[in-house]
Amino acid sequence: MIVFLAVIGCASAVYLLAHPRTPSGIKVVLVTAPPVGVVAWLLVEVYERLFTAGAVLAVFAVVLIAMIGLLAHPRLPTWSKMIVFGTVPAAALAWLLIVTADDTLKDPGEDPCSMYYGGVGASKAFPPQAYCRYEDGSTHDLATGTQFVFWVCFAVSLALLSVGLWQAVRHPRTLVRQLR
Repeated sequence: MIVFLAVIGCASAVYLLAHPRTPSGIKVVLVTAPPVGVVAWLLVEVYERLFTAGAVLAVFAVVLIAMIGLLAHPRLPTWSKMIVFGTVPAAALAWLLIVTADDTLKDPGEDPCSMYYGGVGASKAFPPQAYCRYEDGSTHDLATGTQFVFWVCFAVSLALLSVGLWQAVRHPRTLVRQLR
């Protein structure tokens, strides 16, 4: 039954995305809300992090307003508006690759730090960093190329979303028009 409801939901979302009369604000919500909802559900149900899930949803609300404001900006070309739909998922994927680069969840001895470098893996969530820590206190960075990709995508996304948020704050009626 759950699979059937998921298929119906996906079919409805595709129909609304393809329908030309659906407002762009509704389309943004349809594309972005399901992954964020899954992350919030995982944080609450699996990891029991209610405050973190609340923070994720609050940030999502601000980003959603910024994305809709970005789409309503009259002077930006369409290609610059669409870049944010590629850079945000790319930054999220790069972040995930960075914080899991040490792979401390694997069996002991199978993570890259102990297999190749003889150290213990560690990672930080933000700024994202994964490294091997040795007994003498020195460290070896993992996933440095992925860190570069994360910061480039993060900076581009932040700049474009700032423009969208500025548009939404300056002209709130255009924000409402994107949802009608």
